Amino acid sequence: MKVVCTEKTQILGARVAEEMGAPLGEVKVSRFPDGEFYLRALDLDDETVIVSSLPDNDAFVELLLLIDACEGSDVTLVLPYMGYARQDKRFHPGEPISVRAIASALSRGVQRIITVNIHEPAVLQYFRVPAENISIAPAVGTYLSRTGIVDPLILAPDDGASEFARGVASMAAWEYDFLEKTRLSGHEVRIEPKNLDVNGRRVVIVDDIISTGGTLATASQMLGELGAVSIQAACVHGVFSSGGYARLIAAGFSDVASSDTIERGCSKFSAAPSIAEALRR
Repeated sequence: MKVVCTEKTQILGARVAEEMGAPLGEVKVSRFPDGEFYLRALDLDDETVIVSSLPDNDAFVELLLLIDACEGSDVTLVLPYMGYARQDKRFHPGEPISVRAIASALSRGVQRIITVNIHEPAVLQYFRVPAENISIAPAVGTYLSRTGIVDPLILAPDDGASEFARGVASMAAWEYDFLEKTRLSGHEVRIEPKNLDVNGRRVVIVDDIISTGGTLATASQMLGELGAVSIQAACVHGVFSSGGYARLIAAGFSDVASSDTIERGCSKFSAAPSIAEALRR
């Protein structure tokens, strides 16, 4: 078995290969003068694991070419971060269900698919091959425990993410809660934990994805007013679009950490062990 990866998922791909004890195959990528990709996967095996996040459109095209290049091999596709997964409904006439279109295209030429903390697990139905979603919430909890933080309150940004927060908190039997938004007037909103008091607590807000960071920045201010001693953030997918990382630091977060599903300077823990476990399973 060989592990191969696309250009923007090289670090995670190498870590998965190391966890599996498998060789990391070489993939040569260049561009033609008109901007089109040229790709060649060298020395393929009968069984191939492709590790590729989709942080942008170029990564999607590159992945399509790599899947086609692996024709004849038994291919398992690992999608650590799947772009377009948040458009899972048709909200207005004439809109595509974007995740369905992407999933359909990626299903051709692969035998199975593994995703990591996909935003809505129900979208797995759009893949045309067996697909499994894994959670690396335990890896987030392990990372936090290694930082030496004492008795933190783990907070989800909303009720929908409370299960993820529970998974993070379970690694060290920490307390967890979720933030509830209450509209006080047409222009005033209060954000506070649903059940637990943050006064005097070290707070860590956790989620599957941080995009612009706008909601978390607002929550930080209000948690500070409620007496939180410090506020950190940890997520699986650090998108940080529109200056999201800087927005959080400016809002008073003492630390912002993400995994390597999208390779960033703040990628402080890896999805590789969980991916390798799923592959072995």
